[in-house]
Amino acid sequence: MTSRNTTRVAISHGDINGVAYEVILKTFSDARMFEFCTPVLYGSSNVASYHKKLLSLHQDVSFNVIHSASEAAERKFNIVNLTAEEVKIELGKSTEIAGALAREALNKACDDLKQQAVDVLVTAPINKKNIQASDFDFPGHTEYLSHQFGCSSLMMMVCDRIRIGIVTNHLALRDVPGAITHNLLFDKMMLMNESLKRDFGIPMPKIAVLALDPHAGDNGVIGDFDMKVVKPVIDEVQGKGVLAYGPFPSDGFFGSSSFNRFDGVLALYHDQGLIPFKLMSFTEGVNFTAGLPYVRTSPAHGTAYDIAGHDKASEQSFRSAVYLACNILRNRREYDELTSNPLN
Repeated sequence: MTSRNTTRVAISHGDINGVAYEVILKTFSDARMFEFCTPVLYGSSNVASYHKKLLSLHQDVSFNVIHSASEAAERKFNIVNLTAEEVKIELGKSTEIAGALAREALNKACDDLKQQAVDVLVTAPINKKNIQASDFDFPGHTEYLSHQFGCSSLMMMVCDRIRIGIVTNHLALRDVPGAITHNLLFDKMMLMNESLKRDFGIPMPKIAVLALDPHAGDNGVIGDFDMKVVKPVIDEVQGKGVLAYGPFPSDGFFGSSSFNRFDGVLALYHDQGLIPFKLMSFTEGVNFTAGLPYVRTSPAHGTAYDIAGHDKASEQSFRSAVYLACNILRNRREYDELTSNPLN
């Protein structure tokens, strides 16, 4: 990877009719952000100017319009223009052009990641419906990025109190039990263990695995899924040196604050992990995709159509996503350097 004075952060602009531009511009209206990173927004300078007029920023954000990420200047807010045409903005609405531009931004940013023109990727919120197309048939960023880079991944929600990985991502609840196989659980536990070590600098991480059934099945009274499927995988990874424990009934686990004793928590389905996470950190939480060859983070909120254009969106989650991406990149480089030649 090319050496730079600051981390070059690729930002895909998400849905132009939501709060994406608002949280991005508010984040970089703080000049201190440029001391450790160089933003490269894949979007539109015209759209950015439209949104900027709606905001009361602490400091002005001037745009450095470039043709490619290789032209990005430090201490500047760089924009790679996806289109030179005027774009119709319909705040709070899902439109076809918004979906098309969101797809284009993601594709271009991923291409530049592969070419090492940028160092990390921070994705602004998309609309999972309007972004769908013949070349985009994914329920979210995580699945798209796994396909782009040809690897398994783990959606991990991160804040200062907890790190929660999700085994089955964006999946209908009725399909969850059938999707949780021995191999899938094993892969996700190993991915979380490796990420906690390499991405978060925890030498011997402790992982809690949540149960699928209430009370973890109550010894078969309610169900036997956790005894027959989940527990054997925990035993297997323990045999490989992974400090995994459980399965824990999620109500008692979170109600008693047992999560404080672990470095990571593995939830089996989306809401099992996301509900407690957002109760703890709705405004500052970050979505991180573990397992990718590149660092990708995102704010842990959606397009927020209901407040788009009203200057009400908090930039805390987006700013945290930028911080986390840069921190993980640094941790990875240090970890890889330390483990590249163990004999020395």
